[in-house]
Amino acid sequence: MSKSNLPKIANYQAKIAAPFAVLGVRTEKDWLVGIDYLSINTPLLAPLNPFAREVCKQLRSYLIEPNFVFDLSLYIDGTAHQRRVWQAIQVIRSGETSSYAEIATQVHSAPRAVGGACGANKLPIVIPCHRVIAKNGELGGFMNASKGHPLEIKRWLLRHEYT
Repeated sequence: MSKSNLPKIANYQAKIAAPFAVLGVRTEKDWLVGIDYLSINTPLLAPLNPFAREVCKQLRSYLIEPNFVFDLSLYIDGTAHQRRVWQAIQVIRSGETSSYAEIATQVHSAPRAVGGACGANKLPIVIPCHRVIAKNGELGGFMNASKGHPLEIKRWLLRHEYT
């Protein structure tokens, strides 16, 4: 991962293994505030509170069953535009995709702005920005990257949902 794709230093309430990364889970009280993709060799951290334990349980359920529907309190901090994009993305079902252009039409925006909102998503997997692809069917970007490990994560998530 390049420096620009590394998550900010954060206090995690859990770190769980996934096939493609360690998921750093950040919670505040009973709100999920962030999920970061950490290096695969990052030490794991057992959940530090009951809500973090529930978040981990649901993330593990998704990793086993791609049609799993999350039921978590989400703290969604972003601009009005970003929140509209994230709301549109949450409607995309597992095993389906939508293009940046289609989302842009829904929220009265531009595809590049939709891509920017996807890159600012602090709750990946739960807000499934990996399901947004380029109009021509190519992957597009992921985590503000157009190549490298972030796209491998996106490929894994999409393959997981299409099986």
